[in-house]
Amino acid sequence: MAKESGLAWSVLSVDDGAGAAQDIRNDVRNFSFATPRAVQDVTGVDKSAIERLLLLADFSIDLNGVFNDAAGKSHQTLKTVPSTSVQRTVALEVSGQTLNNECVFTDYALTRADTGELTWTAPGVLADGTVPTWS
Repeated sequence: MAKESGLAWSVLSVDDGAGAAQDIRNDVRNFSFATPRAVQDVTGVDKSAIERLLLLADFSIDLNGVFNDAAGKSHQTLKTVPSTSVQRTVALEVSGQTLNNECVFTDYALTRADTGELTWTAPGVLADGTVPTWS
């Protein structure tokens, strides 16, 4: 595989409160996600360096975007985060590489900056115990 930029993602969708995938790429200005593993320190007193075991896998995502209340866009997709307790599929794809996870979103925060821009942030975390796997 060649080195590539992060330009022009093919898929970045999040389910709305009713479970329908919504393409919100146009409203998302930037995002980050992580697929960490927990570790357990199992170092015995007979060692001079740390021994660890890999434990549970996780996924988290932080979306940041521009307010857009048109049908099928970011506000319509995320506005039910504070009032519903539903899992939402987050689908990511770049360069033919796909990562899909069932997440719960823990906030949908809006910010009106002193310059007048209206932006939002939405953090999500793994919900269903399925190991995050690229395909």
